[in-house]
Amino acid sequence: MNGQTSQQHSSGSEAPALPATVKTARNNPVAGVFAHISLTQLTLAVLVLIFLWQWLDGHRIISDMQQQLAKKIAEMDGNSKANQMLLAQNQEQVRELFAKVTVLETRYAEAQNQRAALEALYNDLSVNRDETALADVEQMLLIAAQQLKLSANVRAALIAMQSADGRLQRMDRVAFNGLRKAISLDMDKLRALPSVDITGINLQLNNLIATVDELPLGYQQRVANEVFAQVVPPKDETAWQKLLREIWQEVKHLVRIENTGKDEIPLLPPNQEFFLRENLKMRLLSARLALLSRDENSYRQELKTAQLWTERYFDGKSSQGTRMQAELKKLAASNINVELPDISSSLQAVRNYRLTRENEPKARFERRSNEPKARFEGRPKVMR
Repeated sequence: MNGQTSQQHSSGSEAPALPATVKTARNNPVAGVFAHISLTQLTLAVLVLIFLWQWLDGHRIISDMQQQLAKKIAEMDGNSKANQMLLAQNQEQVRELFAKVTVLETRYAEAQNQRAALEALYNDLSVNRDETALADVEQMLLIAAQQLKLSANVRAALIAMQSADGRLQRMDRVAFNGLRKAISLDMDKLRALPSVDITGINLQLNNLIATVDELPLGYQQRVANEVFAQVVPPKDETAWQKLLREIWQEVKHLVRIENTGKDEIPLLPPNQEFFLRENLKMRLLSARLALLSRDENSYRQELKTAQLWTERYFDGKSSQGTRMQAELKKLAASNINVELPDISSSLQAVRNYRLTRENEPKARFERRSNEPKARFEGRPKVMR
């Protein structure tokens, strides 16, 4: 028994020693926790942290992109509304111009009706040759005055006055020399006016309207029409050298830096490009109508607007853009408003002469009717 007890005691005293990590874990609990974490678990924790950080950063980037997209959409909505307002204003101006053209056509029709009435009057009054000639002359002078007031057509007014003078010349009456002198003075006033080539300016505006569709926009910058210089390859060039040279040429063509001279080049979608060209044509048409009506202020304003649009939205370095700007500048410098003289003196002279001739029969009749009474009153009274 003692021997067994001594063996058990000896075996209990010889128990295996604990590892150092276990001793350290007992002494420091925190260190024990890290000791139980393996390398795989630590790697997974780091990957989870990196994934969370990337997810938060991606969420932030997506939020920024959504804000920028909303801002761009708001800007595009504002531009669309501005374009709609501009289109409405242009339509209103076109309606006003059409109304003015309608008034001019009505007055022209009235002038034609007056001329037709003059021809009918000439046929009806063929008995009285002088009265018919004076009525004809008065109507021609009235047409000349209307041509100057309505459309400032100096040439048409001068032709009408020359016709009136020729009508009096064919009469060959000394009594009409005063009228011819007044008409000659008014014709000299019209001849002294500077000539304005309305037809030539009108044709130039038509040519500019036809070339609007060919103008390149500002952001295109002649890239499509530019021809790059071809490098002459050496004679002893190998296949690898040829491949490297062609790759280098293509790389040089990928990026192109050029000073356009503009702070900001507007980028327009295709539908707005169409409306831009149509609005530019509308401005040139408005300038054409202002030219025909001799409205110099509207004419210069429309050409000035066309110049600003051409410089801002189109490529001014291209041949088409350069020609367009030069033509617009030349047309804007043209003086279409001429100080028209007053030709009412000849018309008033004809009316006064007609009034005098109309009063002559009445005065002659009154003189004849008063002659018997004067003779009767001049006889001596018979005393009964």
